[in-house]
Amino acid sequence: MANKFKKKDQVIVIAGKSKGHIGHIERVFADDYLIVTGANMKKKHIKADPQNNKPGEIKSVEGRIHQSNVALYDADKKSRIKVAFKLNEQNVKQRVNKETGDPI
Repeated sequence: MANKFKKKDQVIVIAGKSKGHIGHIERVFADDYLIVTGANMKKKHIKADPQNNKPGEIKSVEGRIHQSNVALYDADKKSRIKVAFKLNEQNVKQRVNKETGDPI
């Protein structure tokens, strides 16, 4: 089955601690998880590396979000987009906006 979300799509988080956050998809995983820029921030502890003269640090990184907790976002209308799949004239499956029927 085709995936509703692709890299660089603009999405809004609709559930969880980052609810309402708007960002772009950085990565799509095969197990229905996504990484969205600036959403679901986690702390990552980096160990010091004395051989390369690097001190230890704590970084903030984006955590994974399940795709059921995000929706495509239309910046012009400032609203969520529901996605459907339809065949175009060349019989190729493509994503379309359920409301308007326009391709995404």
